[in-house]
Amino acid sequence: PRSVPSVSPQVGSYRDISHESLSLFRLLEPQIEILVLGTGDRVERLHPTVLRQMRECGIAVEVQDTPNACATFNFLTSEKRVVAAGLIPP
Repeated sequence: PRSVPSVSPQVGSYRDISHESLSLFRLLEPQIEILVLGTGDRVERLHPTVLRQMRECGIAVEVQDTPNACATFNFLTSEKRVVAAGLIPP
């Protein structure tokens, strides 16, 4: 069994999204297919390395503003996809 990190990094803005801050999503069972990230009021660009590391773990990442991320999460859930969301309040 995998252990959950004892301290989760705080994410206050999209600038705080890192490989470490996304570690919980890599530990979920069953493994998620898609991670929907809501970056607040606007779509923000994440560091390409973070996105690549998630893809290498078999997890697609969809980055949107938070209201659209919520809608995307609900849509994917309704399609029975294995999805998780990380949402920064707008």
